[in-house]
Amino acid sequence: MKFSKDVTSSRRKNRKAHFAAPSHIRRVIMSAHLSKELRAKYHNIRAVPIRKGDEVIVVRGGEKVRKREGKVTAVYRKKYCIFVDRLQREKGNGTSVAIPIHPSNVIITKLHLDKDRTAMLERMSKVRALKGEKISEMEVDETPMADVD
Repeated sequence: MKFSKDVTSSRRKNRKAHFAAPSHIRRVIMSAHLSKELRAKYHNIRAVPIRKGDEVIVVRGGEKVRKREGKVTAVYRKKYCIFVDRLQREKGNGTSVAIPIHPSNVIITKLHLDKDRTAMLERMSKVRALKGEKISEMEVDETPMADVD
């Protein structure tokens, strides 16, 4: 069901927008969920854009990659994938290569924080806290149609 007449629901146009997206939009698309501990710490922020240095656990994928933990070594926006240390496979000639993983298949367990990222998280958590406060303060009228007529 289409909710907004301003946004297309065409498969062709959505695929084109996804694969032709510029880097600053790919950053947002390449967000990963936070662990329950981090979500509690940052006022229910569910997902943040992934970056190099974050520690993650792989929750989806084949048996060789699932339930493996490690630090993000590279974020490859062009191919919509990340690389995690200690997640490698051997090629036929004996050299080892990193296994690419989509960010939606991991959960961030520890954030790599710097000044800008801390400010972004504080800004997002402040908005979440205010939103929760407003909802709890609002009076919910039991009979919404009582004033009609």
